[in-house]
Amino acid sequence: MTRTRPPFLDGLLASLPIVLGYFPIAFSFGVAATRADFTALEAFALSLIIYAGASQFLALALLSSGAPVLVAAFTLVAMNLRHVLYGPALMREAGADAGRRHAWVWAWSLTDEVFGQALGALARGQRFSEAYMFGLGFGAYAAWVAGTLAGALAGGGALEGWPALNAGLGFMLPALFLALLLSILSRPQLPVIAVAGLATVVGTLGLSPTSGILLGMLAGAVAGLVRR
Repeated sequence: MTRTRPPFLDGLLASLPIVLGYFPIAFSFGVAATRADFTALEAFALSLIIYAGASQFLALALLSSGAPVLVAAFTLVAMNLRHVLYGPALMREAGADAGRRHAWVWAWSLTDEVFGQALGALARGQRFSEAYMFGLGFGAYAAWVAGTLAGALAGGGALEGWPALNAGLGFMLPALFLALLLSILSRPQLPVIAVAGLATVVGTLGLSPTSGILLGMLAGAVAGLVRR
């Protein structure tokens, strides 16, 4: 008799590459938060409630510089509007028969990397499962929150003796997402990616990084619709 793992456990195991990327980045966020005079509890709460990945570093910079909370909040919303499209895009690839009953729960965990991993699993022929999504999202979320707490408890000077490591941590999230993207890349998708990349670069250089992300997201979505 062939034994198969529960889908939740499959998702949890699939989250391991994300966990390895998230924990050290979250650790550096916890360190940066305490360095900016946030308490360990406040740093922990930022990751527990906001869970915005690299955008949390921007929120930290805004809040520590005295920017109003509403300004910081709206900036984060603008930077993360792309996440609104992740759920519909994933369900489109999963098919009309895919379960959506608990989407309002597991959709909370749809970060760039979780979305990329889930999309990759579908591209490799895996059947969509909400239990799998719970496992995948839980592993990533737990790693981010735990890493933040560990960094906050370590204190603001934890990485001062490792300047090269501190600088390299900032590249881990985009590198992880790029690796997940390349794993599902196919020739027909190249024009869409090229259009999105070009729009992002032009928007970033001509306007601002936030505008570049939004323009790249919109250009990629339009190009994908046209290609279909």
